[in-house]
Amino acid sequence: MTSTMMMDRTGMMGGTGVGTGVGMPQGMNMMMVPRCTIKCDKVKGGMQMTCVCDDAMARSMMQNLCTMLAGGMCSVCCMMNGMMVCCCNLTMGMCKCDMTDKGMTMTCTSGDAKCCEMIQACCDCLAGMMKAGCTCCVMMNNTPVCCGCC
Repeated sequence: MTSTMMMDRTGMMGGTGVGTGVGMPQGMNMMMVPRCTIKCDKVKGGMQMTCVCDDAMARSMMQNLCTMLAGGMCSVCCMMNGMMVCCCNLTMGMCKCDMTDKGMTMTCTSGDAKCCEMIQACCDCLAGMMKAGCTCCVMMNNTPVCCGCC
């Protein structure tokens, strides 16, 4: 399936991240993650990420993961060459996922002006990282739900 990526779930907390699946050691904790196109936009009170999957099976997997993990912490990690470049933990706002016909949108907002500034700064950072060539991994409860770039 070309619409998924292999991710090392133990490495998301600060390790390597993306693996190829070839010659993996026995103890690695790997999972398939839906590949999608990700777009970050500022909205009133925060930011909105839109994840679009063209493959129906990958889209269904992403939507099921989002539904199962709803209500937990949302974070986004940017990676380059399998190494984490930055990670935005969106703990300063309320994040919610809405399913769309092509994927999902994750909206993170706050009524507090300073928290809104932080969320929108994360939006600028993520958009800049993806524009420069990084791959973003959207996670809920430290579980990757989708990966991709803009």
